[in-house]
Amino acid sequence: MTKFTAFVAALGLSASTALAGGYVAPIVEVEPVVVDTRPASTNAGLIIPALLLLGVIAVIASDSSSSSSSEGGDP
Repeated sequence: MTKFTAFVAALGLSASTALAGGYVAPIVEVEPVVVDTRPASTNAGLIIPALLLLGVIAVIASDSSSSSSSEGGDP
């Protein structure tokens, strides 16, 4: 009888600690999303030099073809 009483006492003590707190829903922390609100910038500093470079290339291309035909070389 004492073995049975010891078994029941041990079972009763372990069962109460297993159910002591009950169910607690986990807390999920959500980090806020940071949105960059800076406007998209166009790189205007490169547009003007690119246009100037195209103009110089156009002048050089038109200059070389006209200078060779304007010389009055051999017939």
